[in-house]
Amino acid sequence: MDMRRLLGRNVKRCRIEAGLTQEQLSELSGFSQQYISDMERGLRNPTIVSLYELAQALGTTPVVLITPDEEAAAEG
Repeated sequence: MDMRRLLGRNVKRCRIEAGLTQEQLSELSGFSQQYISDMERGLRNPTIVSLYELAQALGTTPVVLITPDEEAAAEG
């Protein structure tokens, strides 16, 4: 399981569920829109502090952002 891709899918899902654009999440979290985009595509490896800050901006917990989804289960 690629944790960066899993995190990216979960961040994107939570962002969309919250009705936020990448720009809006950028403003709430303090990360650039490019960083958010890269993370959603699995290209970033955020620190635990970054994970916490993203979760706070999304109104969720870090655990939700790293919980395996159906696609991760299919990856094996």
